[in-house]
This record gives sequence, structure tokens and C-alpha cells, in this order.
Amino acid sequence: MVRDNFLQRKKAVLSKLDKSSIGDWDGPIKPLCEKVNKKEGFYTTSSCSGRAVLMVEQEKKAKGLFMKVSHELISFEWLKKALVELEEKGNKELIKFKLEQPILHVACKDIDVASEFLEKAKHVGFKRSGILAHGKNIILELSSTERLEFPIMNQGKILVSDDFLRLIVKLSNEKLKRGWLKIKELKKLS
Repeated sequence: MVRDNFLQRKKAVLSKLDKSSIGDWDGPIKPLCEKVNKKEGFYTTSSCSGRAVLMVEQEKKAKGLFMKVSHELISFEWLKKALVELEEKGNKELIKFKLEQPILHVACKDIDVASEFLEKAKHVGFKRSGILAHGKNIILELSSTERLEFPIMNQGKILVSDDFLRLIVKLSNEKLKRGWLKIKELKKLS
């Protein structure tokens, strides 16, 4: 009976429309999600391959917080243009730059398969990962460590120099590539 309920939940979740901001899996994580979802004991509930974001600094998530988002490598031109556009709009809020690490949530049929998958994920570098159990649901949260986050604009003024923006771009792209490599390695092991 437990197995049937898991398979029913899997079918229901995977048949729903994607509610993410881009409406589909990010390119680098798509092959891993497809592989996970083909396995009987697992299904993905959410994923992100990593992204660079300019967003309003706020405690709670709300609509309209993201000012600019990229799930791909960024350039100095991309970042500078986005900041200048915000400056020209006269945005007075505190804006932060955030590079988010790869993250994947996987529903698992039982604790044994969740533990096995968790060990594989930690082996390839998803160090901030764990198993969350809530009632009948066992969710594996896989999170890597490639992060950056800091204020970049305040009261309509860019807070950092172009040299610092170039450094942000370099570090962000290195971290995105490192996260994507971990995703590929996990796909090989799963």
C-alpha cells in the first residue's frame, strides 16, 4: 500500500505544470532530473542548477523581488547593464547580488533509498544535504556550497567599482561551473 501511494504521488507530481520562473528545468540539471524521475523509488519536486540574481533585500519571499536572473554564465556587460538600468529607474531599495548553488529536492519511497542517494550526493560535493521526513513524505534535499551574497546597490547607487564587478563575474562563473560539474558527477552515480 505504501508503495502504491508513493507511485500515485509521483505520477501526480510529475504530471503537473512546471511553476518555476523559467517554466522548465535548467539546462545543466535537466539530464539528472530526467534520470532520477525514471527510477522507481524517486521523483524530483524542485531543482535549480545554480543562478545569478539581482534582488531586493527582504526577509520574506514575495513577488517582484527578483530584478534580474541568469541560470547561465554571466558577463560583466550583463551585470553592469542590469545595475545601470536599476540606477536609471531610481530604485531606492537595497539590492543584493546573489549567486545560488545547485539544489535538488527528491521524494524517496523509503529511508533506505534516500540514505543511499544522500551518500552519493555527498561524495560528489553536495555537502549541505540531508533527509527531511514529514508524515508520509521523505524528501532528500541536495544542496551544494557554491554561494555568494552581498549588497550591491543602495538608494539608487551602485556600491562597488567596475573592477569589483569583474571579480564578481569571474568568481560567479567559476562557482557555476563547479556546481554543474557536481551535477554531472551525481548523474553518473545515480
